Amino acid sequence: MRWIRTLAVFVIPLSLATAVSGNALSQQIQEEETVLHAPDRRPDEGEGPFERLIIRGATVIDGTGAPPRGPMDIVIEGNRIVEVRSVGVPGLPINDENRPGGATRELDAHGMYVLPGFIDTHAHIGGRAQGTPAEYVYKLWMAHGVTTVRDPGSGNGVDWTLLERERSARNEIVAPRIFSYVWTGMGWDGGPIHTPEAARRWVRWLANKGADGLKLRSHDPEIMAALIDEARKHELGSQAHLGQEGVARMNALDAARLGLGSMEHWYGLPEALLVDRTVQDFRYDYNYNDEYHRFAEAGRLWKQAAPRGSERWNAVIDDLLELGFTITPTLTIYEANRDVQRARDANWHDTYTLPSLWRFYQPSRGSHGSYWFHWTTQDEIEWRRNFRIWMSFVNDYKNRGGRVTTGSDSGFIYKLYGFDYIRELELLQEAGFHPLEVIRSATLCGARTLHEPKGKPIEFGIIRPGMLADLVVVERSPIQDLKVLYGTGTVRVNDETGEVEQVGGVEYTIKDGIVYDARQLLADVALMVEEAKAEEWAAAGR
Repeated sequence: MRWIRTLAVFVIPLSLATAVSGNALSQQIQEEETVLHAPDRRPDEGEGPFERLIIRGATVIDGTGAPPRGPMDIVIEGNRIVEVRSVGVPGLPINDENRPGGATRELDAHGMYVLPGFIDTHAHIGGRAQGTPAEYVYKLWMAHGVTTVRDPGSGNGVDWTLLERERSARNEIVAPRIFSYVWTGMGWDGGPIHTPEAARRWVRWLANKGADGLKLRSHDPEIMAALIDEARKHELGSQAHLGQEGVARMNALDAARLGLGSMEHWYGLPEALLVDRTVQDFRYDYNYNDEYHRFAEAGRLWKQAAPRGSERWNAVIDDLLELGFTITPTLTIYEANRDVQRARDANWHDTYTLPSLWRFYQPSRGSHGSYWFHWTTQDEIEWRRNFRIWMSFVNDYKNRGGRVTTGSDSGFIYKLYGFDYIRELELLQEAGFHPLEVIRSATLCGARTLHEPKGKPIEFGIIRPGMLADLVVVERSPIQDLKVLYGTGTVRVNDETGEVEQVGGVEYTIKDGIVYDARQLLADVALMVEEAKAEEWAAAGR
């Protein structure tokens, strides 16, 4: 295959990437990019949009937190929902006279469930280091119902990501709609960003490029303040990974007070909750560039925070709520830390993980997220405890009215695109979310996070007339079991035959009124993996 032959595998240590600031990092990334652009969408990839598509008889989960309702008919004209009509009650025949008519295309969804398209608010579009081309990543997302992504950093290059965004918006490629958030200084030739003035100039340059927002790290406070302030003036969103290099001077609450829109992961939250120290209780030989130190010590951080329900705990939640702050926890990307064998042995790897990506995951001192060269039972125990406290904060924040979105950060640490987005949904349920709250985080909450910086009402994220026709059709209820959203489904015993079966999986992903067969998208990915393995075997003379 063309894309396999032309991609080389480069390993970029995150220890190096996070040590390089501003323009220097941008230059490094651009020199070592780029994955191939997705191929044009073929005529046989997706049907529509249609003059009048009617989805018949579905149970609707609308994304607001409201309970399922059905049977319902959903009318779509072009790329917009125009009507959502109740057409009966369970257990009785549908009165056909009450149904909307005039369909140019019908989709029989009787007994199925329809949800808004999912939104991954932390979604990297592959990478050269992984050997993962855009088509591979997009199809894994779309096969799992992900119709919108926020690329945090636009690591394949500003122009590259913006071009893919526009091609996706025109549906020239099979891909989710893309929001491009850009690493500080990336793509700019205006010199290093060492002053607030330089920071503002870069933001103005980025706004003129047409990006959607900023991806920030732990910059010095005066730089962070200038970046966020200028971004807000130009209606650009902002998200940040507040790494350990900077949280001593700016934790999550400090950044939120400057106007930061959302944080990813959880770095900076425990630091805002410290009461008997001002910095993390690092081991005395700690070195941030050592990936094992970085991740092992992170697993011992939440227990240093003020306890749940304490005055400090509640005060931080109060302040973040008042500031309208959004948390994107990306629980899934850290899950291997509490059970690496589970993540490494997931049943989808054999069929859907490219060999180059599998090599990228392997233990290495030089590759980000490959710190398994010295991972111990005690490290996993510490991370299990870490998760319990972290999850309790996220759940408390949601219960108090805070916004939590779903992001996966897949492509690292044995986490596969699409599949581990669904795992993020399961982990939110583990944290205490009702499945309807999980779906709301995956849809409405994500839509609001992406639209608010632009000062615009949402165009997707709930099932309502006037919204874009971004939908997920699944044969079984994800409220009863989120596992039915996995491309590999889940195991059930057929009581009529006594046979063990794999059931579930998304049936159709609809984006802009175009209906995609989710199972065919997965089959396309499986073929990519099969051909990549065959080429590697052939190259090895086997």
